[in-house]
Amino acid sequence: MISLPIDAVLPALRQALAERHETVLEAPPGAGKTTRVPLALLDEPWLAGQSILMLEPRRLAARAAAERLASELGEKVGETVGYRIRLESKVGPATRIEVVTEGILTRRLQEDPALEGVGLLIFDEFHERSLDADLALALTLNGRELFRDQQPLKVLLMSATLEGERLSSLLDDAPVISSEGRMYPVTQRWGRPFQIGEYIEPRVIDCVLQALDEEPGSLLVFLPGQAEIRRVHQQLLESLGERSDILLCPLHGELDLSAQRAAIEPAPPGTRKVVLATNIAETSLTIDGVRVVIDAGLARVPRFDPGSGMTRLDTQRISRASATQRAGRAGRLEPGVCYRLWSEAQHEQLAAYGSAEILQADLAGLALQLARWGVTPMQLRWLDVPPAAAYAQALDLLTRLGALTPGAHNTLTAHGQAMAELPAHPRIAHLLLRGQDLGLANMACDVAALLGERDILRGAGADLHSRLALLSGESRAARGGQGGVQRARQLARQYRGYLRGKATAAVADPDHPRWLGALLALAYPDRVAQQRGAGGAQYRLANGRAAQFGDVDALMKEPWLVVADLGSRQGQREERIYLAAEFDPTLFDGVLAEQVSTLDLLDWDEREGVLRAERQRKVGELVLSSEPLTGLDESARTRALLNLVRRKGLELLPWTPELRQWQARVTLLRQLDLSAGQHSEWPDVSDTALLASLEDWLQPYLGKVTRLSHFAQLDLSSILRNHLPWPLPQRLDEWAPAHLLVPSGSSIRLDYSEQPPILAVRLQELFGLAQTPRIAGGRQEVKLHLLSPARRPVQVTQDLANFWRTTYAEVKKDLKGRYPKHYWPDDPLVAEATARAKPRK
Repeated sequence: MISLPIDAVLPALRQALAERHETVLEAPPGAGKTTRVPLALLDEPWLAGQSILMLEPRRLAARAAAERLASELGEKVGETVGYRIRLESKVGPATRIEVVTEGILTRRLQEDPALEGVGLLIFDEFHERSLDADLALALTLNGRELFRDQQPLKVLLMSATLEGERLSSLLDDAPVISSEGRMYPVTQRWGRPFQIGEYIEPRVIDCVLQALDEEPGSLLVFLPGQAEIRRVHQQLLESLGERSDILLCPLHGELDLSAQRAAIEPAPPGTRKVVLATNIAETSLTIDGVRVVIDAGLARVPRFDPGSGMTRLDTQRISRASATQRAGRAGRLEPGVCYRLWSEAQHEQLAAYGSAEILQADLAGLALQLARWGVTPMQLRWLDVPPAAAYAQALDLLTRLGALTPGAHNTLTAHGQAMAELPAHPRIAHLLLRGQDLGLANMACDVAALLGERDILRGAGADLHSRLALLSGESRAARGGQGGVQRARQLARQYRGYLRGKATAAVADPDHPRWLGALLALAYPDRVAQQRGAGGAQYRLANGRAAQFGDVDALMKEPWLVVADLGSRQGQREERIYLAAEFDPTLFDGVLAEQVSTLDLLDWDEREGVLRAERQRKVGELVLSSEPLTGLDESARTRALLNLVRRKGLELLPWTPELRQWQARVTLLRQLDLSAGQHSEWPDVSDTALLASLEDWLQPYLGKVTRLSHFAQLDLSSILRNHLPWPLPQRLDEWAPAHLLVPSGSSIRLDYSEQPPILAVRLQELFGLAQTPRIAGGRQEVKLHLLSPARRPVQVTQDLANFWRTTYAEVKKDLKGRYPKHYWPDDPLVAEATARAKPRK
């Protein structure tokens, strides 16, 4: 057995797990932790014959890890070492190390919270922070606390990045074991800066051809997604021509097993591989023979938008930690080279670590599993707590799907329990169960399989019927597409195995094509779509958002659709429809009746300016039908008027500048009381408060308002002044007067639109006034805007005495030069104030 870097820390790891029930192991990619750790712990006394479960984030990595572990023992998979992944498992009665993917672990925990017979649970590659791994860890810690007192379950978190202290804190200050790893030197070669909107494929292809000329060994090329892999693969085939010494090997999670093996295994003698991979090859897999890495620096990440309820694929820059892990792939066996297609300056601007999936994902599945477990997020321990907005959105969806009882407690219904037991997203689980009830189980399973896999018929129009034809064998997949069809068929068979119940409300015509749209509407009630114009590309969804076809599509003849796949990709402004089916809206009178709501709408017709009343049947934001409502009572009419004011704002009412000043005067006196810690008898007349209390002050005066134009006829000044109880109106004029008398005898208007209020007055009218004027019983100084004879500002001050003492002499010199006929005394405090050029003799 060859020596691996992890071997040096295995004694410390054994001791830590013998003394504690939780441990964190830090080891860089290639240290050998996945291969060596489970085997090194298999015979520990504390395990006492129990099994080891190891969690891997991806199916491809789980299978590869199990095969490598079994080969270390000289056995076949399914003996001491086995695995369980979606659509495939290889375990036997003697299996003691079981490698599983995350969803499988969560379902196992739900069925057996104690994980009886398991002595050690290993979370491999935990730094990837997948949503399922975070959920599984939270449930594990809670289940262990409740059910494993006698023989506690030990937990080992293995991470490739230096977040060990944070993980340790989550696990009650668990010991952190660090392996330095073994890395041969990797030479970094930087590219030129990326430009916004630049296509990466030409630069990747140029770099691959350059590296093939400059460097020996196989190449690992990191690309953001399958689309880029296909394009680069095709162009490299053309560029390399007939070169038999170069093997081009795509690598992503949707490939069949033989293609994945071809990418992972060493190149045959005399050949070199160019592996075109997504970030699946970043840490989870070891690819033999690679000494050159070409990194495009991008990854495609799903992001959930709580506002729209939809998940989009965003192409974004990777973190510095990811870039380091990718580069490390070139230094596993010998010194290597990493070509980074961005500049060194841009590298320093990258985020240190990637964001956890739980912070940006659709949480519907997590919320359903927590409801099944019987807890809320705050009752569990998390490295990152699920965001409140996305979690609330998830609960709302589950309620609409019938999985939770409406109300504050979010109790799981019988239907929700059945949904939670299915290995599918809650939308798909609901589709399967309702499809079974309707006698449409076979179609439901096929549709669920198509929605659970990537599109098996890319670029062939959006109609989902054509994909069903591939599954049924009515049509054949193009070359290269057979693998996807086979996986979808296998998944459909698996779903059929889960649906063992009987139809309770079977439809009479199960072969009618309209049931495809019905099934989609069960899964995506928010994506029922109505065409905006006959034959057009634009549709409005039930969630209120807009979507359109990017290209001419046969489905554009349909006035109603259900959209199964849509999103805005990079460079697109609108939501694009990628997968859909026609929809029959008469289904809302039958099997989809629960999606219809009836709303009595009382509102203003903006075009006509009159009140309209109608009863609407709606699906989300889409109006199915409407009819006039007659015989409205006065209270309903008044509510509609108040709602209009709230929607349009107080500017709908006939405000005057004088009335806005009155509002500011009252507000000032209220604020002076509150800032002094006193209870204020002055009411809150701010716009916010007035809008919130329309029923108190405005409603009694709306009896004659029937058109928008009637609002302008309201005596708003009297209405608002009546809002002020006696004796406050008299006190208002005394404490916050609209005008102030100045030494010249003029009555000058105060401007309360700013705080403190502004008194804009000509300088000559204040001669003889020693101090700044005050209002509100002396509690508030005014701000003086001192003006020239031409009423232009020459000074702003709240300290008139200081102005006379320090600044007046300079101001006088300037004004005397510009206004020589005016009176500019040397001592303004003894001079006579005047509103004229000079005082009267």
